[in-house]
Amino acid sequence: MASIVGKRQGGKTYYYLVESARVDGKPRIVSQQYLGSADEVMAKLTGAEQGQPVRTQHKGFGDVAAAWSILDRLGVAEVIDAVAPRRSDAAVSVGTYLALATVNRVVAPRSKAAFAQWWAGTAGSRWVKAPAAALDHRRFWKAMDRLGEDELRRVETELGRRMVTEFGLDLSGLALDMTNFATFIDSANEAAPIAQRGRAKQKRVDLRLVGLALVITRDGGVPIVSHPYPGDRPDVTQFSDLLDALVTRYRDLTNTVDSLTVVYDAGQNSTANHARVEDSGIGFVGSLPPSDHPELLALGKSRYISVDEDRYPGLTCVDTEVRALGVTRRAVVTHSPNLHAKQSRGFDQTLAKVRRQLAELQATLARGRTRREKAAVQDAIDRICRPRWVREVLTTTLTGDTPGSLRLSWRTDTKSRKRLEHRIFGKRILFTNREHWTAAEVVAAYRSQSEVESGFRQLKDPAVVSFSPMHHWTDSKIRVHVFYCVLALAVAHLMRRQAEHAGLHLSVRALLTELAGIEETVLLYHDGGKGRPRASRMLTDMNDTQHRLYEVFALDRYAPTR
Repeated sequence: MASIVGKRQGGKTYYYLVESARVDGKPRIVSQQYLGSADEVMAKLTGAEQGQPVRTQHKGFGDVAAAWSILDRLGVAEVIDAVAPRRSDAAVSVGTYLALATVNRVVAPRSKAAFAQWWAGTAGSRWVKAPAAALDHRRFWKAMDRLGEDELRRVETELGRRMVTEFGLDLSGLALDMTNFATFIDSANEAAPIAQRGRAKQKRVDLRLVGLALVITRDGGVPIVSHPYPGDRPDVTQFSDLLDALVTRYRDLTNTVDSLTVVYDAGQNSTANHARVEDSGIGFVGSLPPSDHPELLALGKSRYISVDEDRYPGLTCVDTEVRALGVTRRAVVTHSPNLHAKQSRGFDQTLAKVRRQLAELQATLARGRTRREKAAVQDAIDRICRPRWVREVLTTTLTGDTPGSLRLSWRTDTKSRKRLEHRIFGKRILFTNREHWTAAEVVAAYRSQSEVESGFRQLKDPAVVSFSPMHHWTDSKIRVHVFYCVLALAVAHLMRRQAEHAGLHLSVRALLTELAGIEETVLLYHDGGKGRPRASRMLTDMNDTQHRLYEVFALDRYAPTR
């Protein structure tokens, strides 16, 4: 029930439109809207001129509100608060802090020290009531300390369940992959054993790494299981832990694992890992290194048939069996003209680079200027010829015994080059236990691996949904940081999926750019007296795409009412 209520402040009466309702059986005010003083109310009713605004503000609205709508729909704050009650001296709950951190990761990733300034430039404070002092970076850190590994696992499990039920995600096909992220943690810091030097996929060999494994749905690329691990551990060693977590959660959701198919690449292959997959009773689609199975590469061209000309023009395959990883299973050997052409061009570029480097070394030796012994020169030649397949088509000869007499020559075997191209270029060996699937379904499942790779690329995008910057240097905080970064990726992909279902085919960055274009303008009026200026809020003009996104994400719930 709505009514107008007057409140005395500083000797003056100000009026509010108040709506009351019963909460737990007791009457409570559930919303109120400021109307102004008696003169202001009368001026509005009579249509009198309000005067010119003394200044304006522009606040971010669309992207923040849309991301918050997903978090609200999932009940993220309440799920976290159920396992991590707030501190007695905290202004807002742990769940609210992590929801705020997640929104920031989606929209404009930055450090906790810079969060308050960014938040002040958005309209978010209208629907998230948090005092300015509560947004100090130290308050965030204290909230993060409330979540250990067990609490994070429980939260992620519940949120995964809610994503599936609330958004109707299809879990029949899931893709699995791993990567690592560079950090700037000091080498002498012993409080973060999860950050270790290893094989850096971002090529930052000078930095400590945090590994991350993800399981992502083929339906929208939404991460539902994550597993952070020390950056010095090979990916293959983390496979069993991630698989166990996945199977447990899937069984909780569906009571069975028969319908689950996991997709992963050859980097996870080992006999022990595959035995784990077989024992779990799930379906799988993986791949095998072609060079390990020459008998499959030798299959004649006449045996290849079209996979599905409509879905995959030009792609052909041979459907057969192979013995690998301790079992005999179905193999689908595919040949892609596009992959063939790319591998051929790439190999020609590699050969050109190798020849150029050999020519430089040859010229140096011909001048008799080297002081290196023959063994050292041969090592240099071996390093130059190390790239894949080079030794199959290029033969080098090093003559002479003393440094001054060393001479280098080489030749390229064009027939071997053609045989190599015919034997291996454009071919993949897919490995699966889904006997009743068509070859097209096996190919589609394997290609869904690109969803995980896309998610990792997104987390490495510095502009939106980014893992960096990470200004944490203890294990516990790093794990919480990983949690809300993965949650931000899930929110972004749920947003993209929701827009896709509405007919708007946008990348994550394009989607957030369109939403960011929906801003809130605040007009500030001053009546000449004391006190804060009176504010009037409105949204900026929207184009057709923005209008549709406004409806898709029901942003009217967060829009200003006056």
